[in-house]
Amino acid sequence: MKEIIMQQLQIQLIDEQATVELGHKLAKVVAAPAVIYLQGELGAGKTTLSRGIIRGFGHQGNVKSPTYTLVEPYELADKQIFHFDLYRLADPEELEYMGIRDYFNEQSICLIEWPSQGEGFINDADLKIQLNYHDKQRVAVINGLTERGQKFLQQLNDDA
Repeated sequence: MKEIIMQQLQIQLIDEQATVELGHKLAKVVAAPAVIYLQGELGAGKTTLSRGIIRGFGHQGNVKSPTYTLVEPYELADKQIFHFDLYRLADPEELEYMGIRDYFNEQSICLIEWPSQGEGFINDADLKIQLNYHDKQRVAVINGLTERGQKFLQQLNDDA
């Protein structure tokens, strides 16, 4: 039996710009295929962090929240980024009807807000990022859940 030792990194985010910058740093270390879960209360900065990641990969246009569309695709030269927001998902089985499995491929990076809403229908995460309020700031707690995720986390820690 293989033992997975989960690594964790905690980062203070003093403002919105710090959250975007963390996204840029993540974009430097994450490579496809990858699945990243983004968790936290409403307004904790999940979409802001996603915007930083997507722009960190070179997307120049607007990055909008997929709250009503469930997924926003971003086609880049050598990869696809799919930004999911499953908050309004009524039933996880709806994901099957939208072809959820097609989004998880060798060229994709999937950012998933509210992953618990899609439990049983989405791939397991390489990284889990929990955004929490701490006074007037936020804290990002990043866990590497797979071997790939732990490598990403180690690189992030080394670059910090």
